[in-house]
Amino acid sequence: MSAKKRTLPRIAGFSGRATREAEPLDAPVSGATIAVYSVKGGVGKTTFAANLAWCSATLSRHRTLLWDLDAAGGSGFLYGLDAKGSRLAQEVFSHERAPRSLIQPTAWEGIDVLPADESIRALDTQLVRMGKRKRLAKLTDELAGDYSRIVLDCPPVMNELSAQVVRAADLVIVPLPPSPLSTRAFELVVHEIAGNTKRHPPILPVLSMLDMRRSLHREARGANPNWPAVPYASAVEQCAVHRQPVGVIAPLSPAATAFARLWSAIEARLAQRDDA
Repeated sequence: MSAKKRTLPRIAGFSGRATREAEPLDAPVSGATIAVYSVKGGVGKTTFAANLAWCSATLSRHRTLLWDLDAAGGSGFLYGLDAKGSRLAQEVFSHERAPRSLIQPTAWEGIDVLPADESIRALDTQLVRMGKRKRLAKLTDELAGDYSRIVLDCPPVMNELSAQVVRAADLVIVPLPPSPLSTRAFELVVHEIAGNTKRHPPILPVLSMLDMRRSLHREARGANPNWPAVPYASAVEQCAVHRQPVGVIAPLSPAATAFARLWSAIEARLAQRDDA
């Protein structure tokens, strides 16, 4: 069967139930890399990555690394951090700099960030020149000794970097604002993932910025009732203003609840992997 015709498994049995009982931060758990990816910008990808990292550390008590692979540097910004240098992030991939030397702690226990900088813009060319198709996977494997969950905030591209993300990820989260263009973007992601690895990771589409007052959004929700959804909410927008996760600034909001339920779905899928 050609890669173009292959489909990816969706996460089955999403129920929104609470995650497993919290474990201490030093408890031994099976590691996992979770990529938040879309070929389309402006879908809430960075907000998802930052908030899922907070859920990982706070709700599941995992030591969590949020790795920003987008030159815009949004994930680090949302945690009040800045890159340590203007041209250092790319050097992690060329063996010139250890990833741990760039990792920064956040104000929340269990969450560290590896920030991006402008050098990431040239990363695709560097990876092609190096010819190491699993360089990112090797780096995440090395970091898994320190972190049981690694969340990748990925740029909206289809190139060697996105191919490396697919090879490194155990699960791919795809935020999708309800629109025809987003549906097409999801189809492109499916083809990209299926075409870049023989044993592709599962993919979880998530309706983002969902506003049930709009007919198009209601139609999208009706067509995909089992997909997790995160509502359009001012609390989410305030994350960038306060540079804090929504679970901190508005812990009882529908948005915070939605991210917690999404994290439950992610943990449930990873548990299925561990039980297989």
